[in-house]
Amino acid sequence: MFRTAFFAAAFAILANSLAMSGAAAHEYTLGSLKIGHPWARATPKGASIGGGYLKITNTGTAPDRFVGGSSAVSKSLEIHEMSMDNGVMKMRAMEKGVEIAPGQTVEFKPSSYHIMFVGLKKPLEKGQRVKATLDFEKAGKVDVEFVIESIGAQSGTSDNAMPPGMHMNH
Repeated sequence: MFRTAFFAAAFAILANSLAMSGAAAHEYTLGSLKIGHPWARATPKGASIGGGYLKITNTGTAPDRFVGGSSAVSKSLEIHEMSMDNGVMKMRAMEKGVEIAPGQTVEFKPSSYHIMFVGLKKPLEKGQRVKATLDFEKAGKVDVEFVIESIGAQSGTSDNAMPPGMHMNH
């Protein structure tokens, strides 16, 4: 009796762990484009903008262009780039989007290309998921969910996606 209960409990914990870790690595496919693990940083109360990040891989033979998107949590969704210019960090909107060449992976990450949720209607809170639609010039539109990480997160692999008591080394 005890052995059966023990194995049932162990199985339930393992199944839950696998399901939770799968939530940390969510991916989407749109034609030859693979969109990997969209995530965003939590924002302080009253913030009007938020940053979003992901990876886009083009497995096809023709280039495509990520041109923008939309989300119900903000007035607009824009593509921006951070870069250093003579020791000064600058941010600019990518008005024409970002080309994803065949065989190329473009990573949207802090201090590089990123997505801006402009005109936030409410704060982004750690542990939430935020729906958005991403627009591509050729492939069209794809609905995704951004996992909200901590305010200072540097990647989309925070402990909030792991089962209680488990931690990832960063």
